[in-house]
Amino acid sequence: MGYASRMHLAWRRVNRWWLVTCVLVPIGASAQGVVAGKVEIRDKKGLAADVDATLLWLEGAGLAAGAAQRTEVKTYDKTFLPGVVLLPVGSTVSFPNQDPFDHNVFATSGPKVFDLGLYGQNETRSVTFDKPGLARIYCNVHAKMALTVLVHPTTHAVRPDKGGRFQFTGVAPGTYTLRAWHERGGEKTMPITVPAATDLVVTMDATRFKFVQHMDKTGKSYDARGRRY
Repeated sequence: MGYASRMHLAWRRVNRWWLVTCVLVPIGASAQGVVAGKVEIRDKKGLAADVDATLLWLEGAGLAAGAAQRTEVKTYDKTFLPGVVLLPVGSTVSFPNQDPFDHNVFATSGPKVFDLGLYGQNETRSVTFDKPGLARIYCNVHAKMALTVLVHPTTHAVRPDKGGRFQFTGVAPGTYTLRAWHERGGEKTMPITVPAATDLVVTMDATRFKFVQHMDKTGKSYDARGRRY
């Protein structure tokens, strides 16, 4: 075999090795990080049992935008089901009425102010959330009905499990703000750095929480007028 033939064969071997190496080790495979930890909420009885109702999300430059989606929140037995929802910006929520009486879903503040009016059993009305923020949603007929919707601009928003554990995956290296919100524990912020954010502890204090009844859609007390049901 001549010199030229030997060089051609050697180059083919190197080329095959390079291709295999590229397949086995994709560029950027280690570029994404994980943010993980645990939420602990202390109330007057000790550690709160509803820690899984906490909302957690990341803020910062470079986070990927989430795709809008459609979801459903039922009104049943004078309750919003589910009572806590995470949604990307642009998402639509439908509110089917599964009670044998009217509901009136509304919000007077937050990223979306709306009033769906009175509607009866087996009827559905919807609203689209086109701005980020925390929405507190109520029923103008039933004072105890309350729903929390977190409208987030990125894919990085989660709820912890019943043990308080949470995890964000696919987070690019960088510096971010971790935000946590709980109805009784309030809001907590924490600066984090990826990839060194895998053993976080988010502590919240609900020992001083006092329930305050929200007003109806006109700003009046529910107790100031009679209710049919």
